[in-house]
Amino acid sequence: MGIDGTWRRDCTMEDVSESGAKLTIDGSVEGLHLKEFFLLLSSTGLAYRRCELAWVNGDQIGVNFLKLGDRKKKARSATIGA
Repeated sequence: MGIDGTWRRDCTMEDVSESGAKLTIDGSVEGLHLKEFFLLLSSTGLAYRRCELAWVNGDQIGVNFLKLGDRKKKARSATIGA
């Protein structure tokens, strides 16, 4: 599901680790904002992981799970490295 709630796709989790997952997406991912999104793990939406896109191969995508504060660290390191 998109961070802003504008899109949602069903998927199958093919592989998962502590840091990420490989998903097979039902339907096209073309045109979707996949830089950052939620992977809902329950029908109620109470279990989820915030993700960022790692790679795309046809209908499969790789995602990295984001932890609380990851965005702040990335933004800070990008500013320092500039």
